[in-house]
Amino acid sequence: MDPVIVVGAGPVGLALALALARHEVPTVVLDEGSGLCPESPRSVVLGSDTAALLTRIGYPRAVADAARWDAFTVWRRRQEVLRIDLADTPVLHLPQHRLQRGLQDALTGTPLVRLVPLSRVTRLEQDRDGVSVLTRNPKDGTETWWRGSHLVGCDGARSAVRKLLKIRFPGRPAVDRSAVATVRVDLPFTEPRLHREPPWRGDREATARPLPHGVWRLDWRLPPGRPAVTEPVDPHATWPGIVTGDTLLTRVTATLAGWCGELPTFDLLAAADHTAQQRLAARFRVDRCFLAGDAAHLHGALGMQNLTDGLRDADNLAWRLALAWHLHSGGPQPSGSLLDGYEAERRGAVGARLRAVDQSMPLLRPLRGWAQTRRSLFTGSFRKHAPLLADGHLGTGRFGGAPAYPAAPSGVPGRVPVQRGTRGVATSLSELLPATAPGVLVPDLPVLATDGTPDQLHARLGAGFLLLLVAPGTAVWSAEHWLGAGLMPRLAEVAAALPVPAEVLVTEAYPGAGPHTVLLIRPDGHLVGTTQGADGEDLQALADRARGGPASLTGGSEPQPPQPSEPSEPHPQASRPPAASPTSPDRTPSARPR
Repeated sequence: MDPVIVVGAGPVGLALALALARHEVPTVVLDEGSGLCPESPRSVVLGSDTAALLTRIGYPRAVADAARWDAFTVWRRRQEVLRIDLADTPVLHLPQHRLQRGLQDALTGTPLVRLVPLSRVTRLEQDRDGVSVLTRNPKDGTETWWRGSHLVGCDGARSAVRKLLKIRFPGRPAVDRSAVATVRVDLPFTEPRLHREPPWRGDREATARPLPHGVWRLDWRLPPGRPAVTEPVDPHATWPGIVTGDTLLTRVTATLAGWCGELPTFDLLAAADHTAQQRLAARFRVDRCFLAGDAAHLHGALGMQNLTDGLRDADNLAWRLALAWHLHSGGPQPSGSLLDGYEAERRGAVGARLRAVDQSMPLLRPLRGWAQTRRSLFTGSFRKHAPLLADGHLGTGRFGGAPAYPAAPSGVPGRVPVQRGTRGVATSLSELLPATAPGVLVPDLPVLATDGTPDQLHARLGAGFLLLLVAPGTAVWSAEHWLGAGLMPRLAEVAAALPVPAEVLVTEAYPGAGPHTVLLIRPDGHLVGTTQGADGEDLQALADRARGGPASLTGGSEPQPPQPSEPSEPHPQASRPPAASPTSPDRTPSARPR
């Protein structure tokens, strides 16, 4: 069976390859770059679901490498208007280059993933059995054909895969603009701060967000659009044609002096000019090809985290591709709804975020003078809308909270109106629905494996489906007492008979679920549905709906690490190269014998 081809070795592409390896699916990662990760001011805010994803795919240092936020404050002028306590739900802030390096380190211990740098995709072909890709080395011009079962484009906002698939990428090119810098400095506060209309002149909004080792990420909101250049462009400027190096230094010193009372000692580490776009690909799937991350969507206004949604793309797509890959290797092709569900769920979730920004931007854009007074009279004070500003920076609420897919996982009608463009699948937020509602992200709870090993629920995700039994009192007994009692023998039989790989876990309690409730959970942590007791028919029906139909899962072949093979002899009728192996561009090799 051919491996899955992932185009792009950024955080989303690497996370997808590692997640597929956890499902025992080999991948080839093609990247146009050299594989180096230079430092930059880019960063990512991780919630509990994305932090757990990074841990289980092989980057357990993500929590240690990040700064933990225990509070978030919003200020206006000289007054604090909002303080959010995060002690119970900590937020992690991680430099993006450190995230990418951590994922690259995880690849070194994963034989099922092959990383190929200096490979620019120039041609893409699909047929009923797989995908063929032609790459060119940007240094020496060498061309190579690759063959895979599926292809996922994780190659950024200017995605070559998206262009080759002729997928439209409509949206707005300049929704918000900001200047970004990372500075090593000691500030008089430790929590992240969003400061609207600060007391020093020149800034409409400034944000300080701590990173590890005494480093802060500073953001300044700039006027929309790109103003015309009114002075000679400094070739060494941080933002050529927009902000010169001297202007940047003035902005940094004014901000630090305003917060500290006097100018402290600081080191300017990196800076960038960021223009937030809002774009959503018209399709996330074309036959055997998919888009994920920046190639599929862009949003970053109001502090929103596009990379976080890219990691959720990878988590949602990995288990679907794994089921399809193992099904295909055994013979029959899975139902199209299994893979179509990725586009329906993820495109709907991101589309809901974009609509939330469109609705909220008029209320949150910085204004001055009479315009601000008039908006306050009609829509309420800044204090009323401050929580919305915090949502984007914290990855919570409508701007960043973990999505729920109420209609998709188990065929249960959605609890929210179906949104336009989601092909009939409703999306919502997990925090707005009960923990037993189909489609929600399950909470992280203490669980016991069938051998009595204690663990956390989120740590067991990512390998297969989970059958979680609510059984009060099991924690006080050793496993040999309850493993052969009650529902456990029957539940073990049901798990073995399900058409998907499933593991049985036990928990003392689950929010909203009574004793003897069994919950079927997808590998990405979203709830498929619940049954009372070990009802084999109901659980079978839930599993069938989650995987898109009742096709057989037996007979899969053993996964093999992607290895180069000798090119086959040219054939005048063939156009398909061997599986994920380099071949000469001047020959068109025949298909590998089956």
